[in-house]
Amino acid sequence: MNAMTNARLGQENRLFHGPAGVSAGNREEGFRPAFRDAETGRVYASRFVTGQPAPFHLLDGLPDEVVVARQASGRVIAVKATITSGFVRRGRFYTRDEAAAAVAS
Repeated sequence: MNAMTNARLGQENRLFHGPAGVSAGNREEGFRPAFRDAETGRVYASRFVTGQPAPFHLLDGLPDEVVVARQASGRVIAVKATITSGFVRRGRFYTRDEAAAAVAS
């Protein structure tokens, strides 16, 4: 499995464009972009580098323990391959597929 990168996030957004597997498609249903580490089970809300919640999936706000590469400027360019993008709603993590299915039902 490859590291999670901004390019991979872009691919996921294109794959899930339209259904509720993207932030814009499920925000009104209470879903917030997040990441889960399959290795540790920890869930991280998507955040700007300032710590403020981000309205979309953003790698820059993830903690150092999951970051594997940064640009010289400090911007995160890759995180652990065990990181999965998804959403949190009412304290539960949903994969993109699960979020889309929840909104459809």
